[in-house]
Amino acid sequence: MISRTMSLQYEIFAWRESRGIVSKLSLCFGMAAITGLLAGIRIPLPFTPVPITGQVLGVFLGSIFLGRFYGGISQIFYVILGLCGIPWFAGWKGVSIYQFLSVPSAGYLIGFIFAGFYLGSVVDRKIKNRFFLQQVWAMTIASLIIYLFGTLHLSIVLKLSFKQAIVMGVLPFILVDLLKAVVAASLSYSILPKIPYNGELDRDVTQNFSKICRGGSFDNQG
Repeated sequence: MISRTMSLQYEIFAWRESRGIVSKLSLCFGMAAITGLLAGIRIPLPFTPVPITGQVLGVFLGSIFLGRFYGGISQIFYVILGLCGIPWFAGWKGVSIYQFLSVPSAGYLIGFIFAGFYLGSVVDRKIKNRFFLQQVWAMTIASLIIYLFGTLHLSIVLKLSFKQAIVMGVLPFILVDLLKAVVAASLSYSILPKIPYNGELDRDVTQNFSKICRGGSFDNQG
């Protein structure tokens, strides 16, 4: 059973890695759409213009599945297509770039892009980063990246001090985003291969792990 699970994990991500640019960009569009669907989960808060949404979960999952470069590109698609009129920005309709930048929560959307590049790179670079605790930690750092861009933009648009922006734009979301990280890390741990598929920096380390789990029965290393 363990051998079959690890084989399936490997096959899925080896398939992803073997796709051409057009196919990978199509996957990016699909993950952007999932982020857009999760944006429909929206809980307004009375003390801040920034709502609780499901978007961050979409960023996490998209970055995990798409990996380096393409995790961030999926969020670029998400932002650009939203600007073009697809109404998936947490309750917005299509807006101009000026209108986009004047919205208090726009900085978080920009942060999604950088968080996507970071998290996708972490997942692809080392196999040890695909385990549960490492995933929670990586997603926490990705959340901090989102907070940084969101807070800076919030402070500029609303003319707040950085401390005030943190109170409005970070503190209300820490526990919720930590919960999202735990959920996403649980999913990622179950689907991410623990054997190399794209030239990971620590590919030799996992061969011992693979042998322990599967008695050396799985030969698809590469």
